[in-house]
Amino acid sequence: MLAAVYTGSARVEIQTVETPEIGPSEVLIRVESCGICHTDLKKIQYDLLAPPRIYGHETAGVVVAVGETVGKYVPGDRVIVFHHIPCQDCFYCQRRLYAQCASYKRVGVTAGFEAAGGGFSQYVRVMDWIVERGMEKIPEGVSFDQACWVEPVNTCLKAIEQLALFEGDVVAVLGQGPIGLVFTMLAKRTGATVFATDTIGFRRQISARFGASAHDPRDADFEQAIRAATQGRAADAVIVATNVRGLVDQAIRVSRPGAKICLFAQTSAAERIDISGADICVGERILFGSYSADTDLQTESARLVFSGELPLETLISDRIPLSEITRGIETALHPSERSLKVVVHPQEPS
Repeated sequence: MLAAVYTGSARVEIQTVETPEIGPSEVLIRVESCGICHTDLKKIQYDLLAPPRIYGHETAGVVVAVGETVGKYVPGDRVIVFHHIPCQDCFYCQRRLYAQCASYKRVGVTAGFEAAGGGFSQYVRVMDWIVERGMEKIPEGVSFDQACWVEPVNTCLKAIEQLALFEGDVVAVLGQGPIGLVFTMLAKRTGATVFATDTIGFRRQISARFGASAHDPRDADFEQAIRAATQGRAADAVIVATNVRGLVDQAIRVSRPGAKICLFAQTSAAERIDISGADICVGERILFGSYSADTDLQTESARLVFSGELPLETLISDRIPLSEITRGIETALHPSERSLKVVVHPQEPS
């Protein structure tokens, strides 16, 4: 089969590799759609993990083979797959900190080499613990491109739950790329008033279409508008949905005392934050991180995506064959005016 193999030094090459063989409790999925996630981009761009690896974890496809002990799935089932599942029994799982569970950190989906998600390939092998608890069937009428949003929506829904928003809260979402726009949709569902920022005008237009008050973060009117809407207090919650330098400082400036600030995009150890301790301590703000998916939200995230309640397919700007993944990565890293989500179609002819 064909796969996009990370070979080190920020390089990805299309190679012919062996189609994975499955064990008695595993399944083989033909990948139809896989979204490009910035977490994988950082691993490639900053050489965070040793090569070779096949990345890609926002995976939707068709079951083409099942092991002899598999009873939940049959060939022909259309599915999405999560690549991490926690043990549900350890210290961290008991506290619902699933992303810190040692079992969760084991990737259970591979296209070969060290398991790394594998969705940037034509087939992936799904290991037994993921088959048991980490797959969802795609209903008829739902496209693979829509379905591949289940995992990223789950990660955003997890952060929204941690914020515990009240109806009428004022929320600032900094960054309106694909993930930021999902946050805008989910925050609006809670009844919150959303102020959203992005330097790209097209993204602000989309954000406004979803009900946000959209601003360029470089304009003074953004911070003024939030204070005007809150009798001078500033936002009740802030989501930092991109890793641009200086945004955490802005998040503090546009948040009221006691506000919650969620860091969602700061996933590389190279990203440093320098802020005033007093802004957190004296201002009694809560600064926290939210990372990866929550297995407790798996069913709900699938429902939100499959129902069409979130118009996610409208956020896909680029659909590319596997042979053009380098172009897709470049587009995701350096978006043009109208670029949003990039989805890879491994089965599409080059």
